[in-house]
Amino acid sequence: MSREILLLVDALAREKGVEPEVVFGALEGALASAMKRRFEEDVDIRVDIDRNTGEYESYRRWLVVPDEAGLQEPDKQEMYSDALEYAPEIEVGDYIEEPLESIEFGRIGAQAAKQAILQRIRDAEREQMLNDFLDRGETIVSGTVKRIDKGDAIIEMGKIEARLPRSEMIPKENIRMGDRVRAWVQRVDRAARGQQVFLSRTAPEFIRELFENEVPEIEQGLLEIKAAARDAGVRAKIAVIAYDQRIDPIGTCVGMRGSRVTAVRNELGGEQVDIVLWSEDPAEFVIGALAPANVQSILVDEDKHAMDVVVDEENLPKAIGSRGQNVRLASELTGWQINIMTPEENQNRQAEERSEILNLFIQRLDVDESIAEVLVDEGFTGLEEVAYVPLQELLDIDEFDEELVNALRTRARNVLLSDAIAKEELVQSVAQSLQELEGMTPDILASLAEKGVLTLDDLAELATDELAEIAGLDNAEASAMIMRARAHWFDE
Repeated sequence: MSREILLLVDALAREKGVEPEVVFGALEGALASAMKRRFEEDVDIRVDIDRNTGEYESYRRWLVVPDEAGLQEPDKQEMYSDALEYAPEIEVGDYIEEPLESIEFGRIGAQAAKQAILQRIRDAEREQMLNDFLDRGETIVSGTVKRIDKGDAIIEMGKIEARLPRSEMIPKENIRMGDRVRAWVQRVDRAARGQQVFLSRTAPEFIRELFENEVPEIEQGLLEIKAAARDAGVRAKIAVIAYDQRIDPIGTCVGMRGSRVTAVRNELGGEQVDIVLWSEDPAEFVIGALAPANVQSILVDEDKHAMDVVVDEENLPKAIGSRGQNVRLASELTGWQINIMTPEENQNRQAEERSEILNLFIQRLDVDESIAEVLVDEGFTGLEEVAYVPLQELLDIDEFDEELVNALRTRARNVLLSDAIAKEELVQSVAQSLQELEGMTPDILASLAEKGVLTLDDLAELATDELAEIAGLDNAEASAMIMRARAHWFDE
């Protein structure tokens, strides 16, 4: 057997172009796996092959672990205090080894070991090719479609095969065998058994990389693409900024007679590309992102991270776009929720908001309409502002005297205190398990309690849109909270 081992190692090393040590290591692993079959329990086996003679010895071994850690795997571990009886100088992390009688594998066993080694060598070769690919640092790759697998295109790039899923292809794009394809490297899955590199032609990063290839000023650091949004195959928006005042960022990306943007569009199947200026001012950025529509006015709501944009009737279709495409892409590009409205709708909304605030002040502060109108006209929108703004701001109002100001502040504070007490009492009525749910806050608890949601089961039975509306969460947050509330159903 020893001679067979040496011959096997030499043949495999020559055939695969790898170092003999690699083959020896793979063979030791294969022999160890074969010897494990002699034991019913899950043991740790080490095989040591003599590189000169081919003779090998086998050992069963136990890892020495701290006493306080305990034995997590009794068949593979030994506590430190017990190990000292066998080897007084042993340390935690060392191994206790017991020699085993090596078995003769014969021809069948040698063949099985050979197959195991070949598989390990193939895996090593595959890993090396992947590492070589990653070392090149390519983000956009090109290759030939080798075959179509369940709608996905398998792209051959030298020695590497990559997968372009159907969902990552541009809609209406007809990719066939033999076609030359460019795509963005979306991710690398080392655990995958097939293709480990996954590509995308629909990701916003793809268009960014295409522009970086076409516009040398980007690589030179004179220009930067700050954001990108796409409706793949139809329309895209990119936001650019120039760090050199001599450069026109939009004209630079467009190129002479549109050569640069045309090259990108051709790669994307004729996808229309809007190039807008990036700005640190969110409102200015949104106005630019909504081009070609002209904006009349814009109202920024920092708390809701939303903007109300007013456009006239003529610009309304441009601002919204076909099937809401323009406003959707602008929202993705800027990261802000954008609400498009006409001047008439804006006036009606303002009137409704004014009416709600007026009623709030009249009912909660117990004042007449004229005083409430003065507060609204001065920009007050809630009881907290009346209660806690600097006293002088209220005294500066011509229609108010000191006595009225003090009365308004006292009433506002009393109402807020009463609301806080009522809210606390309401929260106390909620089940403890619901109060302790991950992500739960006092405000959400109070909102749920007002709607009669008092237990985990009550919350678990809500629909995502219901919880989102009640608690003021987005759909993703609401869905996650509902799933956490339902977890106890599956534990029972």
